[in-house]
Formats: sequence, C-alpha cells, structure tokens
Amino acid sequence: MEKRAQILPGTLDLLILKAVSLGPLHGYGVLLRIGQISKGALVIEQGALYPALFRLVRKGFLKAAWGVSENNQRAKFYELTKAGRTHLREEEDGWNRLVAAIGRVLSARLEQV
Repeated sequence: MEKRAQILPGTLDLLILKAVSLGPLHGYGVLLRIGQISKGALVIEQGALYPALFRLVRKGFLKAAWGVSENNQRAKFYELTKAGRTHLREEEDGWNRLVAAIGRVLSARLEQV
C-alpha cells in the first residue's frame, strides 16, 4: 500500500464526481471507491463527505435517490447529472494543467532556466 496522501483543499468535489462517474453509489460507497481507486492512499472522512455530497446535489452536479444497498439497508444513491459530467471534465482539464505545470517546475534544473 502506498503512503496516504493529504487531500488538497478544493479537491474533494473532484474526487467525488470522478468516483460517481464510474457508476451510481451510496455515500459510504463513494468513500470505498475513492479508497479503492487510490489504492488506499486517499481516505475521505465521513464528516467531510456528506456535506460535500449535499453541496454537489444542490449545485445540480449530482442527483440523489433512495434505494437499497448491497447489505439490504436503505441508502441514498448518487448519480452524475449532465451538468456534473461537464463540470467534471472542466475540473479534470484544469487539474491536469496544474499538475503538468507543477511537474515542470519541480523537474527544472538551473541549466534549463
């Protein structure tokens, strides 16, 4: 298992949208999916997750509906909306530009400047 990484401010919504883009999930399923995708490097606290889910529903990026979980419990399932897919694409593009720019800075050598 890789070392755990700190989630940067402003990235939780992006991680949630990406997890839900892979298929509808209930809240706890979002936590599990992010942990699975990151191979355990990212752990989201439930206290941060549920307000973020509420915020994403309120913004129209996710829709929520009650259903039954795999362990036969009533749970709210979240699904990406069209606006959510668009927002995710835009956020992914911005994140990839930022990562590339930071990578260039971190790999810079004096003779390249």
